[in-house]
Amino acid sequence: MQNIHLTLVSSNAKTGPIPVSTSSANTCPKACPFNSANAGGCYANGGPLAIHWRKVTQGLSGMAWDSFLKAIRKFPNGQLWRMNQAGDLPGNEDSLDIQALGDIVSANRGRNGFTYTHKPLHKESERQAVKQANANGFTVNLSGNDLGHADSLYDMSIGPVVVVLPDSVSGPTDITTPMGRPVKVCPATYRDDVTCASCGICAVATRKAIIGFPAHGNGKRKASSIAASMA
Repeated sequence: MQNIHLTLVSSNAKTGPIPVSTSSANTCPKACPFNSANAGGCYANGGPLAIHWRKVTQGLSGMAWDSFLKAIRKFPNGQLWRMNQAGDLPGNEDSLDIQALGDIVSANRGRNGFTYTHKPLHKESERQAVKQANANGFTVNLSGNDLGHADSLYDMSIGPVVVVLPDSVSGPTDITTPMGRPVKVCPATYRDDVTCASCGICAVATRKAIIGFPAHGNGKRKASSIAASMA
């Protein structure tokens, strides 16, 4: 059973005061190397977010799927919002629920929603669903484990790409992937005056640059080790 929670005004210092959702942990793919079932290192497994995430996963906090979609439809036109500060796209573990993703795209019409996914997207139908989401106003960023993986995701040509970077990376450092693609470090990771609310670059489905996030959180050492494999 998957569960979802919606916070209408986030208190997260990095996102800023925008709506954010949280999905239960069983939406997270086993394929993700940061999954606690693997090496670990997911930023959401520590701090207050981890406590909230556990409640959502256990069904102690959250809302019905139809209520979630109804709430999205009530957002003002152009509203920036982030799906899944923790958790992944609908669908159990590695699978993607294509119909549910379509529901989100429809509810988001006229709004400016964005998210990130580690789903492996093995099926062509899943890849096409993500491509259509990006073409229709709901931005799905493909999450790379390292710079080499980011190149592979970029080559799929179905959506923008983000990547985890070693925790040694800080500031507006010039980074390129093995294929020479530019990586821009998320400014909210090194500037106190920048948030998702004021930046919004991750909601731009047509951007060319890959956005990099230095490993952070309680598991940053593990995450950094994974990210450094192709750094």
